[in-house]
Amino acid sequence: MTDRHHLLVRGGTFAAVGDGGDISGVRGGSSPDGLFVRDARHLSRWQLTVDGAVPETLAPVADGDVARCVLVPRGGRREPPAYTLFREQAISDSAFVETLHITSNRPVATTVRIAITVDADFTDQFELRSDFRTYAKIGVVRRREVLDDGVEFSYRRGEWRSCTTVTTEPAPDAVEETGTGARRLVWALDVAPHGSAELTCRVMARTHGDRRALRVPSSPSAVHEQLRGLEDEFVEGVAFPTGWPELAAACERGLADLAALQVPATGPDGETLRVPAAGAPWFLTLLGRDALLTSLFTLPYRPEPAAATLLALAAAQATEVGVDSVAQPGKIVHEMRHGELAHFGQVPYGRYYGSVDATPLFLVLLGTYVEQTGDVTLARRLERHARAAIGWMLDHGGLTSRGYLVYRADQGGLANQNWKDSPGAICSADGGRPAGGPVMAAGAQGYAYDALRRTAVLARTVWEDEVYAALLEQAAGDLRDRFQRDFWMPGHEFPALALDGEGAQVDALASDAGHLLWSGLLDKEYGKVVGRRLLEPDFFSGWGVRTLAAGQPAYHPLSYHRGSVWPHDNALITLGLARYGLHDEARAVAAGMVDAASAAGHRLPEVLAGYGRETHPVPVPYPHACVREARSAAAPLALLTAVGGA
Repeated sequence: MTDRHHLLVRGGTFAAVGDGGDISGVRGGSSPDGLFVRDARHLSRWQLTVDGAVPETLAPVADGDVARCVLVPRGGRREPPAYTLFREQAISDSAFVETLHITSNRPVATTVRIAITVDADFTDQFELRSDFRTYAKIGVVRRREVLDDGVEFSYRRGEWRSCTTVTTEPAPDAVEETGTGARRLVWALDVAPHGSAELTCRVMARTHGDRRALRVPSSPSAVHEQLRGLEDEFVEGVAFPTGWPELAAACERGLADLAALQVPATGPDGETLRVPAAGAPWFLTLLGRDALLTSLFTLPYRPEPAAATLLALAAAQATEVGVDSVAQPGKIVHEMRHGELAHFGQVPYGRYYGSVDATPLFLVLLGTYVEQTGDVTLARRLERHARAAIGWMLDHGGLTSRGYLVYRADQGGLANQNWKDSPGAICSADGGRPAGGPVMAAGAQGYAYDALRRTAVLARTVWEDEVYAALLEQAAGDLRDRFQRDFWMPGHEFPALALDGEGAQVDALASDAGHLLWSGLLDKEYGKVVGRRLLEPDFFSGWGVRTLAAGQPAYHPLSYHRGSVWPHDNALITLGLARYGLHDEARAVAAGMVDAASAAGHRLPEVLAGYGRETHPVPVPYPHACVREARSAAAPLALLTAVGGA
């Protein structure tokens, strides 16, 4: 994130605070601050003053599960600070806790006047995006109720209800109105000579429909212990490479991040599951494609997320046509949201099916899970869902009628519905008009091919349906033959990024070709040509393979999908290179990714800028990237699978 906000993440809850631990109530921008639970901002102001003034930050918040900073009253050199404030903050499920420890630096008794201005605006995350959209919210009722030990903010709109409760120890001396709707909690704390005093604040966020017995942890240190326990559980038993310590550190960091990114979901029988959220701050929810790829990367080391993801997506699989949600029978959900705007249908993402590739990836993960774990129980349980997914690919998906998986721009949702889903991402090399009409993206065809083949194996070995298996194998073979005829660009010796509605090649040279190696769609000869091409300087930045090769008019190093470097994209490419026997190339991509992680505390962000390493010896961040992103957190594990610890 930018704007000096520091992110704390735990399941479906995250907080973004400033260097001094404050929340200012920013609206818009690349990274609004606040406490967010299930798409709503439950703290929009949390601002500390000491003796009537904002304290000076002596040591700003650093990266970690607990936000710690050191503050002092403002002053000059001639008179050192009378006291020092040690501020600690942490979050848990639907909760935020802060401890403020005040230490006197004087030999006489001191009274410190502390105030925290707090507010909860309950703004939906979609209202905070910089897309200039506004949403009508009629009949809203807001209340503020003073409690004996704090204040409670409540919000109601029709049947929608939520609240935020703030309690403190000791109780505030007063709760003051500010004229803005916010409330100011104030204390006069007496501190002995060279003594100390402590103030603990606890915030509970109650989202709409949540009837669980929630509890705020006693302190930030208690939260830290909980998180360490979760992280240890994820890391335990994983054999990290001893010969490549930087890769080992990236794998360990990634698993720790994944532990914090688990969010609740529901299985086909109503069972409670924990699945990987896509990323914070904007996508702390279940996204089909993201959870499937994350689970594929972690599967050899942690199979539990794969099983949970398959069950959660099976439970949300579409059973009928939905125009606004882009739902069709058998289709796997792209995005699930739980906020106010989704509840009232003002955004289509409550259950949104605008993805051409989540459905084949669901089948790829199911087949891979059985292959690697030997557990056929899940494949038997999900046979109906898998057959429905195949049915979608053949019918609504377009494999039978068009020969390929096809998507059309959704005016209310996503223009592009493959992994490069930003407007203009599917483009020609000259950067001209984006592909129009029904689009057949190359990478999705690779996923479809792999899905058909893996489901054929399940049909033969688990479901004992030889006829169905043979049908799927025939469909896979036909798709492979068609693809190499229609997508291959002889002049470039490279596959097209897509076919447009007229069947014409969209000729940008793009990293999606590496996904075809991962899926095994290309013949061996073509695959090796493509793999080596991806390591040429216009593609390979030194940190990773760019989404578009430099030198094309469409290329931009700070574009989301037209020149940036994505860790999960590179993880798939590395797995594909290894599949085609290009082990030196696979190690080169893995080394670039590991070096990029090492430059940022062994953590890979969602996306990096496409600037080359020869001119930029430190990776350049992409300005709006998710810092905690599940696919990127899992990417080092995919690199380990591809190249081992060498």
